Amino acid sequence: MLRLNNIEVRYLKVILALKGVSLDVSQGIICLLGGNGAGKSTTLKAISGLLKTEDGEVTSGSIEFEGMRIDNKGPQEIAKMGVIQILEGRRVLEHLTAEENLMVAGLRTTTSGQDNLSLVYHYFPKLKDLRARTSGLLSGGEQQMLVIGRALMAHPKLMLLDEPSLGLAPLLVRGIYEIIRKINLEQRTSMLLVEQNAKAALSIAEYGYVMENGKVVMDGPAGKLADNEDVKEFYLGLSNIGKRKSYRDVKYYRRRKRWLS
Repeated sequence: MLRLNNIEVRYLKVILALKGVSLDVSQGIICLLGGNGAGKSTTLKAISGLLKTEDGEVTSGSIEFEGMRIDNKGPQEIAKMGVIQILEGRRVLEHLTAEENLMVAGLRTTTSGQDNLSLVYHYFPKLKDLRARTSGLLSGGEQQMLVIGRALMAHPKLMLLDEPSLGLAPLLVRGIYEIIRKINLEQRTSMLLVEQNAKAALSIAEYGYVMENGKVVMDGPAGKLADNEDVKEFYLGLSNIGKRKSYRDVKYYRRRKRWLS
């Protein structure tokens, strides 16, 4: 469905952010793992076209969606094709109610607003109870449900999720991820999931990529990545004897040496 072919991304035509990134997304859930500054969010914005709003551009390689090149298109065109990004940080329209947020997202769809709302409320019944609540007053978990529901209003073919677990309690993260998996299975919506929470992402993904310093340094089936000693140590916080390890105690050069070996 989606293919990135050896892309490079620069900001202000100077700052090299992505260095030869290639990945494929099929009709399933693919996760993109890595720490802060690895290039994960930049990768999503390159796909959705939002990179152009931040003085960034794909300077080499290509991005294809359903066989059509999209790295030369604007974000509006890409969204109309069915690629919807859910930005990091739960960007709700704070002065509108929860239901008004949803209705804004459904304005350009061909199905009726009521049908779209029914679909969202099917997956997020709590939003129905909160539909008249000002969205800026919702809790973090409720806002995360709202932004996923808002994306669902557009009936996306591919959903790009940026850190959906950020700032949420573990119980809420589990619930959100169960719903993401359910949407994928029932609506056949493909997902590219960016996360620092590797354990949560790998629990629902079929395939994963690990990024560091603007490069993909490892990829493979999710189960294989979850069992990889480097992923366990650096992203799951577990050493080979099963004890949690502080990231602060791990030197970058050790990771780099392992990735390149």
